[in-house]
Amino acid sequence: MQKRQLGQSSLHVTPITFGCNVFGWTADEKTSFDLLDGYVGAGFNFLDTADVYSRWHPGNSGGESEVIIGNWLKARGGRDKIVLATKLGIEMAPGKKGLSRKYMMTAVEDSLLRLQTDYIDLYQSHRDDPDTDIEETLSAYAELIKAGKVREIGASNFSADRLAASLKVSTEKGLPRYQSLQPQYSLVERGEFEGPLEELCLKEKVGVIGYYSLASGFLTGKYRSRADMEGRLRGARVEKYLNDYGFGVIKALDEVAARYNAKPGQIALAWLIARPSVTAPIASATNMEQLAELVKAAEITLDAAAIQQIDAASKPR
Repeated sequence: MQKRQLGQSSLHVTPITFGCNVFGWTADEKTSFDLLDGYVGAGFNFLDTADVYSRWHPGNSGGESEVIIGNWLKARGGRDKIVLATKLGIEMAPGKKGLSRKYMMTAVEDSLLRLQTDYIDLYQSHRDDPDTDIEETLSAYAELIKAGKVREIGASNFSADRLAASLKVSTEKGLPRYQSLQPQYSLVERGEFEGPLEELCLKEKVGVIGYYSLASGFLTGKYRSRADMEGRLRGARVEKYLNDYGFGVIKALDEVAARYNAKPGQIALAWLIARPSVTAPIASATNMEQLAELVKAAEITLDAAAIQQIDAASKPR
């Protein structure tokens, strides 16, 4: 499996990131183990999680995904064969959030304990913290890197202005720089990333690992009417795409998929992989059939005509 350099970092990752937000939510531990075994067994290496996953699920308190990954690592070994990414900053409990040095020093230890590892390959600021000085956050990351607890750092949900400001501080103060950005990015959510943010990432060589790459499943083609939403946990998230624009994107994916003997979701991922700014889009699976489709997407190389057709149908409006 060919690997891509993540930004200017020392990390080399496979072209699809496995999104572990489903662990402890729509995938129990046994299923999660099977999915991880299948993903790594297919030659992939990049796992993305966060401390807050999956706090939103009734009965959960956060950290469930990290715990499952930690248990899997303990059972399987091979820590050096994967690139492990996690995030901090979103509220875990009252008073436990943000990017202050004090909180970061506690949060990293909690994540390391749950993950049952000595280091995190990519530690990401889950969202910007306007209440904490950028230099304080980057200085704390520098301490963690020096201590060997973190290898590289990334940002998630940052605006172009705030990412640029952070990169400027890194250069001026000789502090670690964000090597990756995790924005929302898919064929039906292009406006937020494309433009100043994408241009900045290309100029500064910041790797991009966008989330919701399949738009909560809409781009797989399984939601073609409101009736398809019934009984599905993520159904409500796709309602905004059930319109002429969304169906136009699906039509283009269907047509290209037919030419490539593939599924619409695979073509949607292949389009992202072909994007010059994108390092490894994030996609999740909750069963082995979905995983099989996901990993095969990395084998698809779209030609210029296919990319042009998809571009035209999904152009932001």
